[in-house]
Amino acid sequence: MKRLGDILIDSGFLTAAELAEALSAQQGTDKRLGEVIVDMGLLSELDILRAISSQYDIPIIDLQNVDIDPEATKTVTEQYCEENLVIPIGYDEGKLVIALYDPLNILVTDDLRFRTGNEVIAMLAPKNAIYEAIKKNFGKEVAQKAAADLAEDLDIEAMKTLGEQITDEVNQAPVVKLVNSMIDFAIRASSSDIHVEPMEDRVRVRIRIDGVLSEIMSNPIAARDAIITRLKILAGLNIAEKRVPQDGRIQTIINGQAVDMRVSVLPTVHGEKTVIRILAKNDANLNRKYLGINAHNNVMIDRIVKVPQGICLISGPTGSGKTTTLYTLLSEKNEPETNIVTVEDPVEIQIPGINQVQVNVKAGMTFAGGLRSILRQDPDIILVGEIRDAETAEIAMRAAITGHLVFSTIHTNDAVSSINRLIDMGLEPFMVSSALIGVISQRLVRRICTNCRMEYVPDPLEAELLKLKPGQKLYQGEGCSECSGTGYKGRIAIHEIVIITKAMKALIDKRATEEEMRQLAIKEGTQMLADSAAQLVLEGITTVREMNKVTYSVD
Repeated sequence: MKRLGDILIDSGFLTAAELAEALSAQQGTDKRLGEVIVDMGLLSELDILRAISSQYDIPIIDLQNVDIDPEATKTVTEQYCEENLVIPIGYDEGKLVIALYDPLNILVTDDLRFRTGNEVIAMLAPKNAIYEAIKKNFGKEVAQKAAADLAEDLDIEAMKTLGEQITDEVNQAPVVKLVNSMIDFAIRASSSDIHVEPMEDRVRVRIRIDGVLSEIMSNPIAARDAIITRLKILAGLNIAEKRVPQDGRIQTIINGQAVDMRVSVLPTVHGEKTVIRILAKNDANLNRKYLGINAHNNVMIDRIVKVPQGICLISGPTGSGKTTTLYTLLSEKNEPETNIVTVEDPVEIQIPGINQVQVNVKAGMTFAGGLRSILRQDPDIILVGEIRDAETAEIAMRAAITGHLVFSTIHTNDAVSSINRLIDMGLEPFMVSSALIGVISQRLVRRICTNCRMEYVPDPLEAELLKLKPGQKLYQGEGCSECSGTGYKGRIAIHEIVIITKAMKALIDKRATEEEMRQLAIKEGTQMLADSAAQLVLEGITTVREMNKVTYSVD
């Protein structure tokens, strides 16, 4: 069999001089030649696959558009697939079909032929596509097997004695394997929450992906105490206390990545329900383009953040992406000459160059107390994770009035209602109008899966709702393996932004109604949440159903 370098030269993808340069760069490393060539920018990974495909007549497969047969993946382990960059994807007339990255490694195909007793049909796929397919297809299987093992070997009293020291023996305990695999699968599936819910006859485990819950496993009710005990141990909670809610934290390393989780335990009629919030640990996506802020609203936000002092509020319900927007705006201000201090509960993303303070109510560190201390730290910009009470609101407003730029969040339904919410907390209208520079309200809607997006003819109600022209089409997801049949993949934010102009200040001072302030905001350029969502529908990014689910209101 030809060597890769010869194949690339024969196929015209690489010159002899370029190959010599790559071989020289490879010396002293443990990298394969293909990896070195890609790292040097001489060729892309797909170029190399095309050359091999042409030379040996091996087709390239798009794993995103393939439904992988679970029976095929049972023939090997996840570790085997990762080590050999291969994944079985199905059967064709009794032959095992595999996708692999390096077809020149004939030992893999020979080994699979020996292991399975089947002839092997090889296809090519990029390395990242194989890794993603492995994560997607093995994670749930591992979790479900752990659940089955637990059902066969319940030793609840033993689980209650588990300490914090991890030993090989403890790691083999069925409940430990179950909890580990459950968390691992949830993280691989990019879920935001894990719900462990005791019911009358079983323990249900659900994960939330793109705002929607789906069940991933069911455990026998006898396993309830063992599972909850294990989670409490990991979160540093009192395993003997079952009558009151408890909150804790889990920090661990999964697949080489630091993972931070918040754990909430709540007593219910059938036992303690546990919700694990998985927190993001990187700030690579802290930019407005990732948030999906449209051109009109970008201009509105620029007008707010350019003001040197005052308070900017971000409003919306829990799980609407407020914190991500807050961090994004804060990272834009993160410069060496600026002193930025935050007080948060919890600190979800650690940003280099910013002084971040964690709220600890048990130790007396509240939002209000932390904010008072921050003001003695000579800050230029302050972030208050959330305005929950009148005391925190008043201190934040006074900080904004006395020369600081303050960012914070508040739980309200829209931008205008945030103004009255502050007044309802007991703040004087003149203080609100003097300190507030703008309110950004937001929600999250699911994106249509780009892999299975299709046009359709809207019905009369949809056409009327969106004021469509005759013959204008809309989009929806048909459902595919990439989006697990939902038709959606990922989420994007919609926004409603109100700038506190002189005219708006006058309405606040005279305690105008929300409707009066809303009409003025629209006149001054505010795009309402429903209008922002409608724009995404017309652009084929989301659906009418998502728009209605998130923005529907009774007039």
